[in-house]
Amino acid sequence: MKILLFGKNGQLGWELQRSLAPLGEVLALDSRSEGPCGNFANLYGISQTIRSFAPTIIVNAAAYTAVDKAERDIDTAHTVNAVAPALLAHEARRSGAWLIHYSTDYVFDGSGDQYWKEIDSAHPLNVYGKTKLAGDIAIREAGCQHFIFRTSWVYAARGGNFAKTILRLAQERDQLNVINDQFGAPTSAELLADVTAQCIQQALGWPIQRPDVSGLYNVAAGGVTSWYDYAQFVIELARKANSSIKVPHNALKPVPTSSFSLLAQRPHNSRLDTQKLQSTFNLTLPHWQSGVHRMLMEIIENK
Repeated sequence: MKILLFGKNGQLGWELQRSLAPLGEVLALDSRSEGPCGNFANLYGISQTIRSFAPTIIVNAAAYTAVDKAERDIDTAHTVNAVAPALLAHEARRSGAWLIHYSTDYVFDGSGDQYWKEIDSAHPLNVYGKTKLAGDIAIREAGCQHFIFRTSWVYAARGGNFAKTILRLAQERDQLNVINDQFGAPTSAELLADVTAQCIQQALGWPIQRPDVSGLYNVAAGGVTSWYDYAQFVIELARKANSSIKVPHNALKPVPTSSFSLLAQRPHNSRLDTQKLQSTFNLTLPHWQSGVHRMLMEIIENK
């Protein structure tokens, strides 16, 4: 099996290099890769890379994820999140390869308090969500065998994330204001990468292959929380681990999203229903707290 991975140095791409390695030969690229092209600004180069390597599976972990910046950089966001995935899908259809792609809770408008299902209508609130939705639609319309994994609140030990930011600020400040009217499930890049490998094995496994499982799936850790409760969880874990925390117990303040000046509108409800994934592939997705706990312990212990 030959696997072509784009976006190798992002949080998810880094974990995918680990999880995909046992499945076959992996060619991992990013926008600065020399030789084979991994830069989505060069669509011709991307096409030539795919045709030269002739992968069994194309995995797209590259994305334009700067949500606020996308409001002013619409063309770049559209190229990376919509045009390039469409090209990957057409190349996959031409060659018979599978395409693995990652989408976002931001395709929904965040209304209500229900868990969004794959069949629910998407109504994104911002440029980032609109461009990601355009990429999803292009892949499905291309007709290639694919997995689109729609996820939420992704984090990893590598690079920056909300938990790391809260931990740093709690060590520096006397008070913190944290949003309490957005709800979702923090989902680790490690979990996403492992789910990806499991689904690939089941879809392309030998001697039985399952082309019928091609499609869109929600993937998120179990449970639900707000950014405020997430921050509380992080700070209390740090205290129990004897990490130096400056902010007092009563100085973590819940505030509405409107308290922050943000260019892009955020969805308030990012709950994702994952029953389709779990039943189709016989998987169990762990509660969000277990992954965050593990990551934080790694961070604290390595300081």
